[in-house]
Amino acid sequence: MSGKRIQPSDSQLEITQMKSYVGQKQNMRDTLRSLGLKRPGNKVVRTADPVTCGMVNTVAHLVKVEEVK
Repeated sequence: MSGKRIQPSDSQLEITQMKSYVGQKQNMRDTLRSLGLKRPGNKVVRTADPVTCGMVNTVAHLVKVEEVK
């Protein structure tokens, strides 16, 4: 599942930061921090609610998203 265009649902998403936020705009840095990601390689599991999906779609080029079964 690519990062772009994640749709809200009841599933759990495992979000992994793949790239650093160095050189990115401030809103993308803030979005990564709000997701709980601090450095490349960090992973968080979040519910695919509309807020989380919006944040993931904002930083889709920096993260990898997988659905947790």
